[in-house]
Amino acid sequence: MSTPRNILVTGASRGIGKAIAAALRAHNVVGHSSRGGDGLAAADLDDPGAAESLWAEALERLGGRIDVLVNNAGIFEAAPVELPAGEWVAQWERTMRVNLTASAELSRLAVLHFRERGGGRIVNVASRAAYRGDSPQHWHYAASKAGMIGMTKSIARGYAADGILAFAVCPGFTASEMIDDYMASRGGRQIVADIPLGRVATADEVAETVRWLALDAPPSATGAVIDVNGASYVR
Repeated sequence: MSTPRNILVTGASRGIGKAIAAALRAHNVVGHSSRGGDGLAAADLDDPGAAESLWAEALERLGGRIDVLVNNAGIFEAAPVELPAGEWVAQWERTMRVNLTASAELSRLAVLHFRERGGGRIVNVASRAAYRGDSPQHWHYAASKAGMIGMTKSIARGYAADGILAFAVCPGFTASEMIDDYMASRGGRQIVADIPLGRVATADEVAETVRWLALDAPPSATGAVIDVNGASYVR
């Protein structure tokens, strides 16, 4: 077995994030959730400064070295266009802050840290919505995930010479708590009918993809985006 890596995984309390932390259990993992508990570092990524505090806590827990950052934390909250303008904008900004800005803040800190240590890896959990869009109630979600893809590719192009590798994963519907209500409201059978594989992905399938990118993907794959959506969207 290779030397254990030190890894920070955001949004690790449930669903895909919990599965990612489990897939990486042979290594030194600091998981995160908004409220903490069960050994997870607490940080509400909607709060300014929370990402920096989370990074500092993870560094302390991991003895001053982080090798891999996995940006998985995210929210999926509806913002119908019929909302009053102030509420719609507030929901847009909350989604951008949690899904994109906090990931960018952590990625920036990771890049600075990795440059000093000779390299490292960033894996961003985006969504097929980054490419195909989402429902009329979720423009902001799709936009935030598209931003993650642009950020991933920019980091990969900008810092490969420093040994800093960046990847992204784009799940479609995944069997996790985050989408249960959404699937019910949209009709589960209709959703599955749009997936050639005939089922939604499992959290473990997404987690295995993240594990491979975080640990084993060859350096020349930096900048790659891997779809895990049962061919419901192909590029």
